[in-house]
Amino acid sequence: MDVNDLLAEAYGRLPDLVGSAVEGLGPEQLRQPPAPGASTVGWLVWHLTRVQDSGVADLLGEEQVWVSGDWASRCGLTADPNDTGFGYTPEQVLAVRPESGRALVDYHRAVAERTAAYLRGLRPADLDRVVDENWDPPVTVGVRLVSLLEDDLQHVGQAAYVRGLIERG
Repeated sequence: MDVNDLLAEAYGRLPDLVGSAVEGLGPEQLRQPPAPGASTVGWLVWHLTRVQDSGVADLLGEEQVWVSGDWASRCGLTADPNDTGFGYTPEQVLAVRPESGRALVDYHRAVAERTAAYLRGLRPADLDRVVDENWDPPVTVGVRLVSLLEDDLQHVGQAAYVRGLIERG
């Protein structure tokens, strides 16, 4: 297995995990924190998708899917490319109001398709390209892809856990 296949396999698992986290939940359940100040399923899935969208768009040097589609309005937000949810207050978390689980799944699918296309075109040497010199050591494409995946996997697991708490209510 080469690195493209490995990355494609890892990233390719996310859409099904996202679907499982939101499938069958209504808008109010997507917006319901399990405790005051906690993250909601909707925010977690929105955030993990925004992080991947922003990160891969940066690697490609292209506009984010978030900005080029109607995704923001479907989540009750504006299409600000700098807004990925980092540092959100509990009030800001509650302001992420997806109209449905389908809206989140569709946005994630659009981002996942672009990520998959990007991964198919990677060459081994591309992974060593430095994309952020503000760290020691500088961040490469390979390190960025692993960081994005790690963040997404943690948040989709959290979303599944929060879903379970809400369902057991």
